[in-house]
Amino acid sequence: MIVLEAIQLSSDFLKRKSVESSRLNAEILLAEILGIKRLELYLKYDKPLTQSETDKYREFIVRRSKGEPLQYITGHTEFYGHDFLVNPTVLIPRNDTEILVEHAIDFIQKSEKKFTVLDIGTGSGNIAICISMHCPNVELYAIDISHGAIELAKKNAARNDLLGNICFIEGDIKNYDFLDKKFDLIIANPPYISLNGFNELQREVHEYEPRIALTDESDGLKYFKVISKEAREILNNNGLLMFEVGYDQSESVKKILLENSFEEISVIKDYSKIDRVVQARLK
Repeated sequence: MIVLEAIQLSSDFLKRKSVESSRLNAEILLAEILGIKRLELYLKYDKPLTQSETDKYREFIVRRSKGEPLQYITGHTEFYGHDFLVNPTVLIPRNDTEILVEHAIDFIQKSEKKFTVLDIGTGSGNIAICISMHCPNVELYAIDISHGAIELAKKNAARNDLLGNICFIEGDIKNYDFLDKKFDLIIANPPYISLNGFNELQREVHEYEPRIALTDESDGLKYFKVISKEAREILNNNGLLMFEVGYDQSESVKKILLENSFEEISVIKDYSKIDRVVQARLK
């Protein structure tokens, strides 16, 4: 079987299984196996596949046809222009979260002092690592309740020669004692999907991504309340708390922040003009 034939057969199969962008999926998976960029496939369209390549491609296509996310099959994804390892222990980084990272970096770079930053619920480490890449004046801590997530975040940091720049902590923000440590910036992309919303998610998310990273098993606001309360104890004076929020949560999160004595609350929209980040200052 040659490259072009394999793509056509696989694309047709995925389409019959109701996989969106079936041709693109087929191309990405074959390019991953061949170790080339997707567009290079058409420079090698008549290249015969080896038996091992064919077998591996069939395995990938079957997994994708059952709804497994493309990123878990390939084992990596792009975020903020960088490549990150992913697996089912962590949420797949979304483009929406790049707004959160962009504004955190902007906030840090406006100051010349050495910043202390805490990333709550670090997952794959994508937020903390991107901040560390762009802000050398940062003392960075990243916490997650999941052992698997912390191990993967460490691998991602090591791949970017940043393992010594970030202190990764396995634990719950509600129970972890930071002793005398105070932070200038706390950043969080918490599980903010309500239980009802979780049950309505598309199959790829609902059945494959870690439930603990998606929903609070309640109204979607639980962790905003928890983190806002904890942040009051570990933020420096004039420190900033920065959340990613769901499309309809900004007003509710603003109310939570006000109830916890935060000031200068502002909302930042994403590129689709949807409220995506809520930030506030503790004075």
